[in-house]
Amino acid sequence: MLCQVGQSVAVLLLPSLSADIIDRGILSGDHAYILRMSVVMLGAAAVQILFATGTAWLGARIAIGFGRDLRSAVFARVQNFSLTELRAFGAPSLITRTTNDVQQLQAMLVMLLTMVMTAPIMGVGAVVMAIRQDTHLSLLLLVSVPVLGIVVGVLTVRSVPLFSRMQVQIDRVNQILREQITGLRVIRAFVRDTHERERFAGANDALTDTALRVGRLMALNMPAANIVMQLSSIAMVWFAAHRIAAGAMEVGSLVAFISYIAQVLISVMIASMLFAMAPRALVSGRRIREVLQTVPSVAEPAVPKPLAAPALQRGEIAFVDVSFAYPGAQAPVLRDVSFRIGPGETVAVIGATGAGKSTLVNLIPRLFDVSAGSVLVNGVDVRDLELATLWSLIGLVPQESFLFSGTVADNLRYGRAEADDGDLWHALEIAQAKDFVAALPQGLQAPVAQGGGNFSGGQRQRLTIARALVRRPSIYLFDDSFSALDYTTDARLRAALARETGPEAATLIVGQRVSSLRHANRILVLDRGTIIGTGSHDELMADCAAYREIVASQQRAGEASS
Repeated sequence: MLCQVGQSVAVLLLPSLSADIIDRGILSGDHAYILRMSVVMLGAAAVQILFATGTAWLGARIAIGFGRDLRSAVFARVQNFSLTELRAFGAPSLITRTTNDVQQLQAMLVMLLTMVMTAPIMGVGAVVMAIRQDTHLSLLLLVSVPVLGIVVGVLTVRSVPLFSRMQVQIDRVNQILREQITGLRVIRAFVRDTHERERFAGANDALTDTALRVGRLMALNMPAANIVMQLSSIAMVWFAAHRIAAGAMEVGSLVAFISYIAQVLISVMIASMLFAMAPRALVSGRRIREVLQTVPSVAEPAVPKPLAAPALQRGEIAFVDVSFAYPGAQAPVLRDVSFRIGPGETVAVIGATGAGKSTLVNLIPRLFDVSAGSVLVNGVDVRDLELATLWSLIGLVPQESFLFSGTVADNLRYGRAEADDGDLWHALEIAQAKDFVAALPQGLQAPVAQGGGNFSGGQRQRLTIARALVRRPSIYLFDDSFSALDYTTDARLRAALARETGPEAATLIVGQRVSSLRHANRILVLDRGTIIGTGSHDELMADCAAYREIVASQQRAGEASS
């Protein structure tokens, strides 16, 4: 603000100094006065340059810092979202809000700090100085400024809804592009290249059409402002000529007055540039505010319950009359589910697709919160535990194996940063991944592409299992984590896991193949969100018709082991 005030004062002095040089120096032939005032003008110009440079540097620094902090705030809030909020916004929209929308606000702030805040100072100051030069000519401002304001206002009002539509269309383009990149193999397998190109072209054309309509509106800003400015200048010279001829005004005052009127109109033009950017920035700000004001459905407890040191070393899970329904769903996914997994115990869950198996797993680390009942970990409701404490107890292997870009070692140490190479090789051996990692030219330092795209599905699955093992948690959650493994590797891995987890860890395995689950201490049969059978493999074969049907179907398909 100080820089802008200094810059504006220096700019406002220059026309008055020019008028003095013309009236008191040039017209009277006083060369000494011209020289003295020229030095003063050079000094004012130097001050203007100094303050303008400071304004630009500070404005850019503040705006860039604002963008950094806003991106960090959005990222931090998204990190706290549960799966409910993530699904509500959608990944493409969250990416756009974190990048494009923040950039719009950052650009707006640069404009605001470096130019627009100067405009009112310049505008008001120029009006005052113009009135000092000639009160009668200043009445022209009562016409030109309101006309320009009306033009800019109409263009702004018409552009706001278009900018809102444009941001939604950018989300749509990002969504389609993300789907096409992720599902490239499916698109090619079903020969849907033409269909996908047309789908993208439709979204792209809609965005382009909206952007062109906005561009046409914004393109009218400058011509409209220039027309008003030039017409005002013509009127000003016309009326000033009569006043000079009548001896009511000096030539230097006219020169200064024209400069001040130009500064007033330039200030209005700068404001019009703000109005050109403001609609899109307002839409972006509204979208970012939606993210920042969204309260995560999974929140830290107000008064967290601590876990004693012994409880951190063992694992125990209990579901007590748990029901869960997704927001807006007509029926719950889980109904009155109750079971317990004690230390050293392995419990498996099997059921048809859509039975609620993955949902059940997601309730333990509080990716969702239960709709009714409670989930207990080591005797404490998960909603009463600090999230960091809860997550530190759990080693989760999700249904979709995901690896981060980096190296194999980086991904394994994601579970425990301080793990040494010996710990990593041990986990790889248990996960049946040691042989293929050792065969890589760089071993543990072998590069991993984004998402693990340079590894096969079975290799990614074993690496994610090894990542969970490196953590040495007290609770293991395997969400259909053996589906990409052959039967021999599956059997070896399960045998090694049984030795590794030890007598203190609780293990929950979700799967579709009976061969992966039959050696668990207990098997839960889930059907439409309800447990309809529980017991060992032999007990379920004797007592549970649904389980026998699953086994029989896999035997007929040659998928069940003897």
